[in-house]
Amino acid sequence: MPELPEVEALKDFLTEHLVGHEIVRVLPVAISVLKTYDPPLSALEGHEVAAVRRYGKFLDIRTADGPHFVTHLARAGWLHWKDRLPDGPPRPGKGPLALRVALETGAGFDLTEAGTQKRLAVYVVADPQEVQGIARLGPDPLADDFDERRFTELLAGERRQLKGALRDQSLIAGVGNAYSDEILHAARMSPFKLAASLSEEETGRLYAALRDTLTEAVERSRGVAAGRLKAEKKSGLRVHGRTGEPCPVCGDTVREVSFSDSSLQYCPTCQTGGKPLADRRMSRLLK
Repeated sequence: MPELPEVEALKDFLTEHLVGHEIVRVLPVAISVLKTYDPPLSALEGHEVAAVRRYGKFLDIRTADGPHFVTHLARAGWLHWKDRLPDGPPRPGKGPLALRVALETGAGFDLTEAGTQKRLAVYVVADPQEVQGIARLGPDPLADDFDERRFTELLAGERRQLKGALRDQSLIAGVGNAYSDEILHAARMSPFKLAASLSEEETGRLYAALRDTLTEAVERSRGVAAGRLKAEKKSGLRVHGRTGEPCPVCGDTVREVSFSDSSLQYCPTCQTGGKPLADRRMSRLLK
């Protein structure tokens, strides 16, 4: 799933390639991707792109004197830039293509989605705050005013485990499964530790890990072409998606806890005092 660093990089890439150009055609291929119907997709056509912004994991393409094109790539969606789009309209079918946006230059981008869950979302709205997912977002962790005091206030009284709290978009915008693993590893904290139980020192450590991990990921992604961002993300991860590999900090084996539709990775030595966390799903499989 694209998270804050990848969406930030896509924002920068699209700012360079879209702003100042006219949208001449928006072609839906998978109707399931459309989450709004008024104004229609055609309302974007004939308008110049004025700006591109990021809200958490949402991308907002604002047109001049026209509506906003907002998209959330969800778990399996992606944006593919093409300097020259294929001639003729795309054909609906069983492939991953969901929607195409064409510019007056002949360039443009495709939105695709792999798998069968179909959670990729596109909204055409007068104001991004009309999108429920954006309206409920918590503060952006890389904003200038997101300081340690504000972070401490967010966690005060928070009874959930750190893993769940970090992933809650209404608490902090933009962090997902992968970077929550990376942040907790950098902070040397168990994903199951209760947020409300943190000491002042631990809160400061987690805040520093949050800011540093995301900032470093954004810097790694900056200037990377849209098509290479997935590989860049994977190459920079230290524990997420690396079950069975040695921890790059201490050399212990990276472990995993599996859930019904996701998993987390962690280092026992760095994060849990050397004790593996219970993985109930794996325990059932081994019986």
